[in-house]
Formats: sequence, structure tokens, C-alpha cells
Amino acid sequence: MPFGVDEAGKGPALGSMFAAAVYLEDTDGLPDGIRDSKRLTSERREELAATLRDDDRIAIGVAEITPARIDDPQTDMNSLAVTAHAEAIEDAVADLERSEDSSEPVSGLCDACDTDAERFARRVSDTCSLERLAVDARHGADDDSPLVGAASIIAKVERDAHIATLAAEYGPIGSGYPGDSTTRAFLTSYVDAHGELPPFARESWSTCEDALAEAEQTGLEQF
Repeated sequence: MPFGVDEAGKGPALGSMFAAAVYLEDTDGLPDGIRDSKRLTSERREELAATLRDDDRIAIGVAEITPARIDDPQTDMNSLAVTAHAEAIEDAVADLERSEDSSEPVSGLCDACDTDAERFARRVSDTCSLERLAVDARHGADDDSPLVGAASIIAKVERDAHIATLAAEYGPIGSGYPGDSTTRAFLTSYVDAHGELPPFARESWSTCEDALAEAEQTGLEQF
């Protein structure tokens, strides 16, 4: 499996979702310590991501799904995860695909973002514009496959950098996940101060809808 794909940020109420694809013919070339990004400290993830990006043998592709795309009523998160995986694969291997003389397909493995892993693989393959592509998907692939583990690290570092950039402008926003008390407090204070959600909120998420409803109720009570 010369490439692996994973995502980060599917569930948060704030910020974008990212997918990453990592292409490498020989996985022996991966740095030591590759594993599912959730099992690594942020410092170690950043070290490994830098090592991966500095290696000329490794091709990396990243796709961002913004809150505006997530809030589009014409789509859903499973479809957006498919799109993100396909865009990341295209970004990583498009040039390799065009220059490859072999008739054999470029193959890879995705961490399945659907209860039906085979369906997810089929949808990613159908969405991807590349020819000669063979996509597989498995649940827990970020634990089982070093390439998918590497992709999970790249995706998580991209997502963390995105959140850090937002926090630098707006103040502490937490992780962006609904269960994070800092995230919930930020949403409450922002809506109280501005009367609307921050521009990087996923407005269709219940956490954000609840913050707006609470502010409206408080305003009515004060009136």
C-alpha cells in the first residue's frame, strides 16, 4: 500500500476538518515512532510531521474542509470525509500518477469514516479524479498501517496549527470539540458580545445552535 489516508477534526464544533495522504513506496523509509496520532504527544507529532515533510522520498497531500462546506445543507459529514480523502490523495499522488509508466494502479489504504468500510473505499475511489487508482479502507487503519498512521499525524498537526492560528486572533478557544469546557465558554462569551457565532463555527452543529438559543433566551429575559 504505497499511500495511506486519514482525517482529523471530523467532530469539532469549531474550525475545519483536514485529511492527509502520505505516499511512500517502501514503508521502511518512515521514521521510527509512527503510530495513530492520538497516541502521541503534540510535541512528538510535530517532530514526526517535520521529519515526514523533510524527506524527499515521501509525497504528502492535505485537504481542508471548511465550516462553510460543512454547514452546506446539500451535503453531510460522511460525504465530506469522502471528498477530503479523495482531495488529499489527488494532492499527494497526482504528479506521480501522470509520470508513472506502469499499468498497475497506485494503491492505498484509508481509515474508514463510514460504518461500511468497503462502501467508503468505493466512494473515495469514485470521487477521486485520478486514473489507475485502487483504494481500500479499514476501521482502525491508523493503528494497523504505518502509512495511515503517518497520515493521521500530518492531518492532526494541520488541524492543531489551524486552531492555534484562530486562538492567536480570538483568544482561548480550546480544542473546538463540544465536550471541551473552554470551547463552550468561548462560544458563550463570543455570542454574548457579538450577537452571532464566530466565523469559524460550524453553525449547523447543535453546540453552536444551543449557544445562540441560550443568548437569545437571556436577551428575552432581560427585556
